[in-house]
Amino acid sequence: MQERQRADGPSRRRFLAGLGSVATAGLAGCASAAQDDYDVGMTAVAFTPPSLTVSVGDTVVWRNTSSRGHTVTAYDDGIPDDAEFFATGGYEDTQTARDAYHNELGGLIDSGESFSHTFEVPGEYQYLCVPHEPQGMVGTVVVEDGGSETGTES
Repeated sequence: MQERQRADGPSRRRFLAGLGSVATAGLAGCASAAQDDYDVGMTAVAFTPPSLTVSVGDTVVWRNTSSRGHTVTAYDDGIPDDAEFFATGGYEDTQTARDAYHNELGGLIDSGESFSHTFEVPGEYQYLCVPHEPQGMVGTVVVEDGGSETGTES
C-alpha cells in the first residue's frame, strides 16, 4: 500500500526541483568564468563576436570553442599598411596560410586551443577561418588609438 506524503513535508519532486535550480545557477557562473579566458570564440562556422573593438597595445585571444578545427588568418589587404600580419601557424601572408592549410592542415587549431595577437597599429583588421570562409566565417578587430573600452563588441 502506498503512503501519502504529508502536505507540510518535503516531497521528492520539490527536492529535485530545488536541486535542479541550484545546479543551473552554479553552471551559469562557470560559463561566464570560462568566457573571461578569451575575447573571440569559434563556433562551428562563426567567430563570436564577429567584430571586436580594442585599444592599441591590447592582445586579443581567440579560443576554439567548437569541436571543429579552425584557423585565424588576416587578409593581406584587410589590415592597415604598417600592421603586422597574423595567422595561426605563423605564416607570412594569406596565400601561404591558405596553401599550408590545404596541403597539410597547417595553422589548424583544435578544440579548446587558443591563438593570440597583440595589435600595435590603429585601424581595422579583417580576418578569416580558411576552412570555413565559404560559410562566412570571417571577423573584424577595430583597433582604436587609446580611450576605447577594451573588448567591446562592435
